[in-house]
Amino acid sequence: MAQAVQSNSGTNSPFPQEAKSFTPEDEGILRESLKRCSPSTFEAAVQFRKTGNPEHLPAVIIGVIERFVEPDLRTKLKDADDDLRLIEDLGVDSLTMMEIVILVEEVLSMSINNDELRNLRTVGDVKMFIDCKARGLPLPQPTRFLPIEQISAVMPIQSPFLFLNEGSVSSSGANAKYKITGQEFFLQGHFKDNPVMPASIMLEALGQLAVLYLIEGMVPESGKEVNPATIFFTGCEGVRAHRVCKPGDILTLSIKPRRTKMPLATFEGSIRVGQEKAAIAEEITLTFGYAEPKATPVETASDAPAPMKQESTKA
Repeated sequence: MAQAVQSNSGTNSPFPQEAKSFTPEDEGILRESLKRCSPSTFEAAVQFRKTGNPEHLPAVIIGVIERFVEPDLRTKLKDADDDLRLIEDLGVDSLTMMEIVILVEEVLSMSINNDELRNLRTVGDVKMFIDCKARGLPLPQPTRFLPIEQISAVMPIQSPFLFLNEGSVSSSGANAKYKITGQEFFLQGHFKDNPVMPASIMLEALGQLAVLYLIEGMVPESGKEVNPATIFFTGCEGVRAHRVCKPGDILTLSIKPRRTKMPLATFEGSIRVGQEKAAIAEEITLTFGYAEPKATPVETASDAPAPMKQESTKA
């Protein structure tokens, strides 16, 4: 289960959120530091330094990462996919990561402990980490990647009705991918000689991702654990399909929790194919419950060890 991680003392001091002194000299230094970044990155950095508003941070982080990524990989960052892996997807090695951190420290006037970098695996991890530092919040658990084997092990839904090939969860949401193979049983009749992924199945896939979040990503009440057998779909609102999805398409699914209070959890969800929007759901609501606490065995008289028999000795 995901949990908030308290940082070491002195490593997570909040930025002041009010307007700060930002001189023309400071702006010149900042411009020089970001001379190889996009103009929008510079403008976002200026606004953050002037106001301390963390809403400007994502644009700064993406711009700095883009500066150190190979040109042919930069288009991936334009998809705004927080699930992009720094090493596997963007080719960011440990040395490049240090260069990114040094520039972020310089641009945002902050200090980052090297130990805090170990759990940063995705673009979303970096953005969340910097945002928490800026707001003085506890650092969240890093994104956890789940292969199909692990998903199948925890999910109450199983093949052939499981529409998640791989997934990732964090305290802020979950992402997954599903490739339409053309071998799905329902495509035999949907439609005749024209296989199309049903919109209802796409909504089902988003619901399954929300189930995965409740099991693996949500921080439950202290000492409690969500029981997968208690999770059921209750309703949805604002569902719209924007694209026909066919065999060969890879669906990128994303959900974010809006409200979670037992017994109800509400999410917003979206599906993309590449950069194209495929479907959205403004609200998906599930019901869930907690597992019964495990009973602690009570020791009975018969379980108690028998007293040791002492032999009498003669004087």
